[in-house]
Amino acid sequence: QATATVLPSMSVTGTNDLMFETVMPGTPKTVDKATIGRAGAFEITGYNSAEISLDFTLPPELLLDSTATMPISFSNTDASYDDGTGGGQTAPVAVINPNGPLTLRLGAGGQMFLWIGGTVDPAITQTGGDYAADITLTVVYTGN
Repeated sequence: QATATVLPSMSVTGTNDLMFETVMPGTPKTVDKATIGRAGAFEITGYNSAEISLDFTLPPELLLDSTATMPISFSNTDASYDDGTGGGQTAPVAVINPNGPLTLRLGAGGQMFLWIGGTVDPAITQTGGDYAADITLTVVYTGN
């Protein structure tokens, strides 16, 4: 006899965009990961206490069109998470580095919430308009 238990599929949902709102030319602007309603937010739902690998794909710039770009950066303390044992976005379990793969565990209830901030650095001659770029979060079970 051979047996196997297949974990339920995982769900990863972006629940809030990272929003810098109005940016002044020549003045960098930072959004902190703890800023409710402006930090980027993700919700992960899967198997209780399962180990997962997380990897952000972060843009180096925001785009207006093919000729206008604005640099964006993410420090090694620009993200945080809560697995249900912390106090949410303003008092998370831990600060994490969004610039590299991470291995964490989903909470006992099978959930995890992540938040990400960053900094844009518009030039003094920055072209006006609405800039955007994708932040992608890839999450997989590790099997542990």
